Amino acid sequence: MQQAFVNGGVAAPSCHPASHRGLHRPHCGLRSERQLQVSKLIRQRGRVEVAQHGQRKISIPQAISAPTVDRPAAASGDVKEYEGGLQDVVVVGAGISGLVTAQAFVAEHADTVEKFLVTEERERVGGNITSLSGNGYRWEEGPSSFQPNDAMLKAAVDANIAEDLVFGDPKAPRFVFWDKKLRPTPSGPDVLTFDLLSIWGKIRAGLGAAGIKKPLPEQEESVEQYVRRNLGAEVFERLIEPFCSGVYAGDPSKLSMKAAFGKVYDLEKKGGSIIAGVLKLMQEKKKSPPPARDARLPPKPAGQTVGSFREGLQMLPEAIAKNLQQQIRTQWKLKEIEKAQDGTYALYYDTPDGSQKIRTRSVALTVPAYIAADLLRRDCPDASMALKSLDYPPVAAVTVSYPMDAIKQDRLDEARKLPGFGQLHPRSQGVTTLGTIYSSSLFPGRAPDGQQQLLCYIGGTTNRSIVSQDEDAIVRQVDKDLRQMLIKEDAPPAKKIGVRVWPKAIPQFNVGHLEVVQGAKEDLASAGYGGVLLGGNYVAGVALGKCVEYGYEYAKEIAKYLKSETAVAATNTEGDAFFV
Repeated sequence: MQQAFVNGGVAAPSCHPASHRGLHRPHCGLRSERQLQVSKLIRQRGRVEVAQHGQRKISIPQAISAPTVDRPAAASGDVKEYEGGLQDVVVVGAGISGLVTAQAFVAEHADTVEKFLVTEERERVGGNITSLSGNGYRWEEGPSSFQPNDAMLKAAVDANIAEDLVFGDPKAPRFVFWDKKLRPTPSGPDVLTFDLLSIWGKIRAGLGAAGIKKPLPEQEESVEQYVRRNLGAEVFERLIEPFCSGVYAGDPSKLSMKAAFGKVYDLEKKGGSIIAGVLKLMQEKKKSPPPARDARLPPKPAGQTVGSFREGLQMLPEAIAKNLQQQIRTQWKLKEIEKAQDGTYALYYDTPDGSQKIRTRSVALTVPAYIAADLLRRDCPDASMALKSLDYPPVAAVTVSYPMDAIKQDRLDEARKLPGFGQLHPRSQGVTTLGTIYSSSLFPGRAPDGQQQLLCYIGGTTNRSIVSQDEDAIVRQVDKDLRQMLIKEDAPPAKKIGVRVWPKAIPQFNVGHLEVVQGAKEDLASAGYGGVLLGGNYVAGVALGKCVEYGYEYAKEIAKYLKSETAVAATNTEGDAFFV
């Protein structure tokens, strides 16, 4: 259950007119085969459903083209030139992707990225990471935790807050609500005895994982198609479908296996079956072991645990921002990106001090795809339409509290505590809430003594009407669902701690996603905007750890780009440097 809409279209495969303060610089050329395939894919998506009321579906037709419009920000006479001079890169967006990228510039690429800025439209950094506290509670209204991979630990070390890391109990069980009962998911030796799957379901999964199944088809598969083919109906319906709801708030019949769960997908491609792929991967790692682990990192937590920080996830972005306060500008809203004749980029901002213009050699766009699409619509209409086609369904994060004696007796341990990480709810089981995290069971200081804090997610691709409901109605629905599974029927009403509805929450990695994103990158290069580099969770993955891991890779990509452009400029015998 980690963070992250609507429609797009396709522009005609012709020249891209890129205006420059009234001067048109035509880009002419044939589009690549991949670009044509991406355009066809977006057209095939047709009309994108954005809401459902009763039995009537409301759809918005996709745009066919993006009109060329004038540039009010660039034309304004009141624009101030940024006094810091030409930047190597401007990172647009101070969510966790942008902040970790900037932190990596300092930690690993200071010789290449000497001058940079990070700009953020909102008044604070962190993006969807939202940690709040009050009345003895501390809660999250965006992502709730992270998988403690080495990239996450490295980010904490680089931000000087490794001592504030906290981890959940690695033995904490996860549950799925199935057939009116919360059932633990397998976590090791209990894989043969857990009761979420029937005996036949386990046999079917084992045979499929070993390779007794239909072969990998040529066409891209959805998560549902892949899992049913490899592991059977029970694994899909009782494990994977609720997992997709919990992580992506998505529809597994539309989510791409290759894009959403690429590491598992690659196993079958590598070995012909999941088990054979695991064995082959182990052999490859033995022959080519990974580099030595960074000695600065704390020991990696044992087991399948999750992590946070002592005062919540927001400690990480705030710590990075504190270390980079000279480079971060909040309440700076980017209005336009303009390609200059010397190959640099001009970025026009609305700021608390009026309009500002920044000149930069490159631009790192870590904003959501629909915002990037709007910024690119004038000079890169094909890329804009591709990005606009990505879906971001709404999700509400609902934090409630109950007294411990409100919890059903069979859910408590001997110490009268609620053990576990949380629970997921398949759509077929008559529960509207996507899943529930046992926040105060996981991390210290999340609730007063005698109270159990629960973080529930509701909404997603199958419940878009959540945006039209008021907070009290959402809390009542969550409370109703919890009484089916976890809370006693006669317990007092849920205590509302916090409700945050994210109208555009999590990008959907649906079938064709990788081709759409790659097509957008190629469209940018074709339009002469190769120095505008796409990043963020629709590129990296929706989990917090994925965004952090990608931030370091993204910084490396940007540094490599700047080095290559410096080399081009140095060999330009005509003196017409092209600092893109």
